[in-house]
Amino acid sequence: MIRVENLHKHFGGFRAVDGSSIEIETGSITGLIGPNGAGKTTLFNVIAGRLPPTSGKVFMDGEDITGLTPHELFHKGLLRTFQIAHEFSSMTVRENLMMVPGGQSGETIWNAWINRRRIAEEEAALLKKADEVLEFLTIDHLKDEKAGNLSGGQKKLLELGRTMMVDARIVFLDEVGAGVNRTLLNTIGDAIIRLNKERGYTFCMIEHDMDFIGRLCDPVIVMAEGKVLAQGPATEIMQNEAVIEAYLGTGLKNKVKAEAEAGA
Repeated sequence: MIRVENLHKHFGGFRAVDGSSIEIETGSITGLIGPNGAGKTTLFNVIAGRLPPTSGKVFMDGEDITGLTPHELFHKGLLRTFQIAHEFSSMTVRENLMMVPGGQSGETIWNAWINRRRIAEEEAALLKKADEVLEFLTIDHLKDEKAGNLSGGQKKLLELGRTMMVDARIVFLDEVGAGVNRTLLNTIGDAIIRLNKERGYTFCMIEHDMDFIGRLCDPVIVMAEGKVLAQGPATEIMQNEAVIEAYLGTGLKNKVKAEAEAGA
């Protein structure tokens, strides 16, 4: 679904993404891992249209989408979430979901004057869909709660729910597990798996929790210093010497290896 070719993103002399090429297969849950500063979020931001690339190309289903804006990509079914959730804190959980679909009739003054019936019908349909989404995510008991009062994990579920309001085709998840307790993380993981298997969503996720990555993702792509270091199944990636060194550094890697051999 997504193909990235020789992508570069430079900030002055700093090469945040330095010639990376990746592919995300339709129907997959692809993990993107790497040490802090590897260029993962910058890569996400370029693919999702928040940053223009210095050079290189991004394709979606064979179409060149390089440099398209986030709202243009939104209408193509490409969405992303953020490490820090972005909610309308003073609105209810249900209202947050109902805000998502674009082109609503009530957005224009003209329709507000003469097409009130159409607006009411659309709102009723959106209300029904929002409730279905909340039930799917098992947070329907929070539908009338102010979004700003939710826990970090509940806000991540709300962000996932937003993607369901427009039937996204591919969703980029930026550290969905950050600051989330294990129980809610399992709930989020279950929802991602169900969306993938039952509704055909494709996911690509940045995550540091390797247990979470191992449970959900195949394949896993590893970045370091702006480049793609390795790609493969999670079990192979976790045993890859270059990946271990990128995460731990040579000295600590040797210490871990020595301890493992001593224990054996």
